[in-house]
Amino acid sequence: MKIVTAIIVLILLTDILHADITVCNDCEINSISKAVEIAEPGSTIYVRQGTYHESLILIKKSLSLIGIDNPVIIAKNGDQVFTLSGDNITIKGFTIKNVEKSYVEDRAAIKSIKSSNITIEGNTLINTFFGIYFANTQNSRIRNNIVHGNAKEQNSSANAIHVWYCDSLVIENNETFGHRDGIYLEFVNHSRIENNYSKSNLRYGLHFMFSDNDKYYHNTFENNGAGVAVMYSNQIEMMSNKFIKNWGASSYGLLLKEIKDSRIERNYFFENTIGIYAESAIRCDILHNDFESNGWALKLLGSCEQNTISKNNFVSNTFELATNKNARNYNTYEYNFWSAYSGYDLNKDGIGDVPHKPIELFSTIISDSPHAIILIRSIFVDMMNLAEKIIPVLTPENLSDPKPLMKRIKHDKVLQY
Repeated sequence: MKIVTAIIVLILLTDILHADITVCNDCEINSISKAVEIAEPGSTIYVRQGTYHESLILIKKSLSLIGIDNPVIIAKNGDQVFTLSGDNITIKGFTIKNVEKSYVEDRAAIKSIKSSNITIEGNTLINTFFGIYFANTQNSRIRNNIVHGNAKEQNSSANAIHVWYCDSLVIENNETFGHRDGIYLEFVNHSRIENNYSKSNLRYGLHFMFSDNDKYYHNTFENNGAGVAVMYSNQIEMMSNKFIKNWGASSYGLLLKEIKDSRIERNYFFENTIGIYAESAIRCDILHNDFESNGWALKLLGSCEQNTISKNNFVSNTFELATNKNARNYNTYEYNFWSAYSGYDLNKDGIGDVPHKPIELFSTIISDSPHAIILIRSIFVDMMNLAEKIIPVLTPENLSDPKPLMKRIKHDKVLQY
């Protein structure tokens, strides 16, 4: 009997310690910061619909803050709103506005520092300088958020989702718009970036730096300064993404720089200045991708080695491939479909009987003299390209696809734009 009584008392004490708190404009507690201050670890704070002018809310204990019917937080004095410095914290269902830019501190709507098991979900962040900022945070989730800014210049703007020195994160189903970078990761390992939509950011839709063993799947990067940059990273999987209309004088769908042992598969590159630009990419597989209506489908510099480019579709690109002048080829091209292929298939096995040389002389010329592009549709250019294919002088003689496919490969419908 005493044991039963003790258990009942313990349950009652636990309920008291973890008592939920409700915040609203007409409630006894009408301040989010006050609710955070008095809440016991493990409690849930429900914030009802309304407008709250608050900033500099520090959370160092396990709490869940849940917005009911989309409460709006206006950043008081333009300062950072939430700072998380603890474990097991959830921020869900808020609209946060007007965190002002700063040149001396990284202000954000929500910042997590030296934390773990953080969930940032279902929030709308508008004009918040940095939207969501994670540093030294582990085993956490950023999902279903909308982060919209109105950045005009790179040096006075910040990133929608900024992640530094973190591990084992899930960043999924977010929409980022109008920032410097949509999603920025530096020293971030063993993480997954999935089903995000990153559009109209000044620099990159997604930016990797010094991050290993990460995966990004089913994302769309549209009309950014450049689509995605993956730099100084190893063992990255990039699969089933869309790189669309990242168009400009120095733009591309995907930049690879100093990257090794990675996989780029089943992606769709449509109307980018350059589909993939690669420098010092080593032992990467570029497989089953669609390159359609880009300026250049691929630019692989001579520093790229031991890469396999196979079973891709190259359709209606202005130029299929470019590299350094007189660079040697140390990569393997095979079983790709090239819409510009003019060979034949006498034995009807679906593979062209003569190799396809995807580099045209004119592509090499305009790399040195961009203004020559005005001649692109002239018969003179066609004659130069034909002569170079017969007797290569300026293009790599050993760069060809010896087994070009005669028909376009059918890839997943999800990749169609």
